[in-house]
Amino acid sequence: MLPITAPACAPVGVLLVHGLGGTEFDLGAVYKALRQTGVDTHTLTLPGHGLQPEDLLGITAEDWVEAVSATYRELLPRYRTLHLVGMCLGALLVIEVAKREHHHNGNLVALAPPVFIDGWSMPWYRALRHLVYRLPGGLANRMRVVEAEPFGVKNARIRRMVCQQFAQNHPFHYGWIPLSCIRQVDRLRGWVKRSLADIRSPTLIIHSREDELTSLRSAELLVRRIGAQTARIDVLENSYHMICVDNDRHLVARKVLAHLGLGLAAQPVAEQACA
Repeated sequence: MLPITAPACAPVGVLLVHGLGGTEFDLGAVYKALRQTGVDTHTLTLPGHGLQPEDLLGITAEDWVEAVSATYRELLPRYRTLHLVGMCLGALLVIEVAKREHHHNGNLVALAPPVFIDGWSMPWYRALRHLVYRLPGGLANRMRVVEAEPFGVKNARIRRMVCQQFAQNHPFHYGWIPLSCIRQVDRLRGWVKRSLADIRSPTLIIHSREDELTSLRSAELLVRRIGAQTARIDVLENSYHMICVDNDRHLVARKVLAHLGLGLAAQPVAEQACA
């Protein structure tokens, strides 16, 4: 009789989670750099994304968390090390899933996490959205938050390209999202702030000083509550919110690869049995 052996598993996998209204294009240079290392790189399309903005109506923060958790649980047995990387909304999601799933066999990367929506381009009346949420008649479903200059991009050439893609209805990103969707982000932000000390994975937070959506307060709160022994901030000086496609994109990619212990010359490691 042939001996029964445990299934083999790959040495390293990475799960990437995109931002609100976006796609894997949000991860830009990070996604490309990870693929170039030869490491198994996985993405998912969050509920309500990938087709039209109206699909976000009725989607809840629970739907997003469960989608990422389900993908995480599916991938976990296949790798000795599984890293989590998220951008914007995706950053909030990988943090929350890391807590809920007691993630410990890989590192965590949060790119521009909007724990606070308080960047320099945010209007003074932004807090009034919480009143609109409570109004009857589904007003939050009918109100739109439209993508506008600077589109999270400091680089003028890239910003012109983004503008052209919006004009051509390119599927890389929604041109607007319903206000009710922001309500779900606000709910998720509240969850993320809790129990951050439960995170045990080495955590890298990359945040731009000039982020127009969310200030450095977000990164600072995460490090303070996760703990400086586990988490650290890398601050960028030449980008806005979309740090994976802006001026610092290649620097961001290098920082992510270094934190994950990967490199462009990384060689495959022999497979071993999964635990």
